[in-house]
Amino acid sequence: MSKKGRILVAMSGGIDSSVAALMLHEEGYEVIGVTMKTWDYDSSGGARKTTGCCSLDDINDARALAVEKGFHHMILDIREEFGGNIIDNFVEEYLAGRTPNPCIMCNTHIKWDALLKRADQLDCEFIATGHYANRREENGRYVISKGLDENKDQSYVLWGLSQKALARTRFPLGNFTKPEIRQMAIDHGYESLAKKNESYEICFVPDNDYRGFLNRKVDGLEEKLKGGKYVDKDGNVLGEHRGYPYYTIGQRKGLGMAFGEPMFVTKIDPLTNTVQLGREEDLMGHSMYVRNPNIQKYESIEDGMEAVTKIRYNNAGAMSRVYNDTEGRLRVEFDHNVSAIAPGQSAVFYDGDDVIGGGFIARSTEIPLSFSHKMMNREKVT
Repeated sequence: MSKKGRILVAMSGGIDSSVAALMLHEEGYEVIGVTMKTWDYDSSGGARKTTGCCSLDDINDARALAVEKGFHHMILDIREEFGGNIIDNFVEEYLAGRTPNPCIMCNTHIKWDALLKRADQLDCEFIATGHYANRREENGRYVISKGLDENKDQSYVLWGLSQKALARTRFPLGNFTKPEIRQMAIDHGYESLAKKNESYEICFVPDNDYRGFLNRKVDGLEEKLKGGKYVDKDGNVLGEHRGYPYYTIGQRKGLGMAFGEPMFVTKIDPLTNTVQLGREEDLMGHSMYVRNPNIQKYESIEDGMEAVTKIRYNNAGAMSRVYNDTEGRLRVEFDHNVSAIAPGQSAVFYDGDDVIGGGFIARSTEIPLSFSHKMMNREKVT
């Protein structure tokens, strides 16, 4: 074993995780690369089956780089855990009228658990990924902070990681920009890797058509839900829609009707199969509840703690105060109204560049995950 120790590196086959493995290899770690097979590529049913992260080509690219550089590589099959948790949760959340975060769910409940388990089996002290984020120890706590590259920062998707997981995690790319990482790949002779297209799609929906995916996963979904009503905030019927799971809060395009002015999805009610529409100003809100919180920087939230709260990945964040509420939830009060607070999305709290913690945006009254089974067994909504 090297003086630096043995480290397990998650290698998707893309440029970021590949360069992370190269960096650690050159630093003197004994690198073991692992590529996680998360789903059956032939089962998506979409129009494009070879794109997106962790495709078969990506797995082969990761293996080839490891062989060339002389370190071990293996494939970790987590399809059963992934399908039974992440994909099922993705479907259930949409059927409950929420907008899910599958990548965050996967990081929190599947990937890190799988990596740490395999690291233990291989006597690896650490694990590493190609995320653009930083991690440090402070006051006995492990803290995630933003990556140097503001355009690539991925701290938002890491709020669910436990202290135990963070204690053994390394983020080699945290203090580099994307152009610098591309140049490193070129300098190492991997120009094709540097030119590789990045995927922003959900790995198990490679054609980026989540509505089609839902239809393939839930028999009879579209037939069951067609004829649902568009309503305004006063309950007046504006027309018919395809079915509430096919819409997200803040959506303007793809409504299938002309209203004479821009209209946005402002509320989704799965119990009545109605989608509420309104003007852009109707999307504004000043407070929300957050369920299943995970606090990283501190032991707990102090009532009234100030934080910049991001309500989606590409959101700039807004000043807020965070309070403890009943049933383990948090209540967030924004200093100024924010737009398109979407149940199911993640709320992440920041203190400067540091992640305080995060959780899932909740409804005032939550729809349980088991709702989909009841919905699909009820009489057709008309």
